[in-house]
Amino acid sequence: MTENDHHDRTARIAALRPAYQRDLAAGTQRFFAARRPDCPWCGSDRLATRLRTTDLLQHKPGRFTLDRCADCGHLFQNPRLTEEGLEFYYRDFYDGLGEQRMSGTFGGRGAMYRARAEAMLPYDPAPKTWLDVGTGHGHFCASARAVLPGTVFDGLDFTDGVELAAREGRVDQAHRGAFPDLAPELAAHYDVVSMFHYLEHSTDPDRELRAAHDVVRPGGHLLIEVPDPESRYARLLGRWWLPWLQPQHLHFVPVAGLRRRLTELGFTVVAEQHAEAHDPVDLLAAVWLALDHAAPREDAPWLSEPPGAARRIARTALLLAGVPALLTATLLDRFAMRPLSNRLGLSNAYRLVARRE
Repeated sequence: MTENDHHDRTARIAALRPAYQRDLAAGTQRFFAARRPDCPWCGSDRLATRLRTTDLLQHKPGRFTLDRCADCGHLFQNPRLTEEGLEFYYRDFYDGLGEQRMSGTFGGRGAMYRARAEAMLPYDPAPKTWLDVGTGHGHFCASARAVLPGTVFDGLDFTDGVELAAREGRVDQAHRGAFPDLAPELAAHYDVVSMFHYLEHSTDPDRELRAAHDVVRPGGHLLIEVPDPESRYARLLGRWWLPWLQPQHLHFVPVAGLRRRLTELGFTVVAEQHAEAHDPVDLLAAVWLALDHAAPREDAPWLSEPPGAARRIARTALLLAGVPALLTATLLDRFAMRPLSNRLGLSNAYRLVARRE
């Protein structure tokens, strides 16, 4: 970050601080709905607390709980965020203050995006139309063109990132809004609909799947990738497992439950992939989250005041001391654990390809 960028960010934080302080003055209770007594996936009332944690990425105030259903294994945030809560915790995460960081993170993962597109080749090597739901800034679509150069890639998202993606030429057409609301006008229009790490953000995953069934043409395919709540890393790393991503991730569907639901909707699952969907960052992310949690926080508009010089120096010192642990975790992730991730049940995500009958 250049000196000008630093000054610009400092000024933006100062400008945003009054609004955040007004939001927080009323407390965080309105950000949470009533606690749900039953599972939103199967209706069972056999729930148990799986995880309690805080916002480990933005460090916004609040405590979050994930419950697990004893009957179907579904995990979900309980109590769930209200509309006000979703707005508050998403604000400055993917856009605003967080836009530059997230754009750099997502924009630099071309190999991963191409691998996702290649997952479709055995089942439809030349789709004419593809809709990427939850496309963000359209980086997947831009990379997927190298794999499927004759395909029209459209993007759908509820943020203005999809409109930016269209202006930048990453998507051919931008659809902005909620997928279930837009589905009727897109009925049976696409050869492929993809949802890469999208369902876990939805307030109602089942409604999203029904919308996908309407939008995929008969004989077309639905491609889904989500965090795997049955990953051994989820148990071993506890709250430091990055895919928990509280409070943005609302639902975690075990693979058996998602396969069943797709079959009930009229899909046939033709591929299930675990090793291929694994992103080898678990140990690195866990070390970083722990260091970032322990170190005095950098400035943010939801803090009542900027941290002083002593806190900034302490943070820098602790992060520098953690560099050897970060490097070791990176090497373990990429070279030791990645080849064994599927065999040891450590894959942090899974991918399903389903054909609409």
